Amino acid sequence: MNTANTLPHVTAALNAVALGFLLTGYVLIRTGRREQHRKAMLAAVAASGLFLAFYIVYHFTAPIFVFRGTGAVRPIYYALLISHVALAALVTPMVLLTVWRGLTGVFPRHKRLARWTFPLWTYVSVSGIVVYAMLYHVYT
Repeated sequence: MNTANTLPHVTAALNAVALGFLLTGYVLIRTGRREQHRKAMLAAVAASGLFLAFYIVYHFTAPIFVFRGTGAVRPIYYALLISHVALAALVTPMVLLTVWRGLTGVFPRHKRLARWTFPLWTYVSVSGIVVYAMLYHVYT
């Protein structure tokens, strides 16, 4: 196997791992377990960082993969893809700033930003997994 055949599956798995840590971190903070929340969120950031690194390598080494779905699903797929990419670009600096505020103890500002960052990051993770499934499993 080469990178074009392997990396999409690796990035999808890393995205799913990041989503798992993200949701776990949310539950932990809602139940007052700050230290466990911190660890879960740092793990989510690490998984997302690895995802981004492999994603960039993939796009520099692989040909463009064309969506094979037809009919009404095409505009749905592209709307999902466009929203995913745009929000991924938006949420990345938000994640970094939210993490920075948490690590430096600026909790009121951390919490205010996290209320926006969490749902956007969750959407980006879920939509990325859906895009992957549509490209590599549903419409092959």
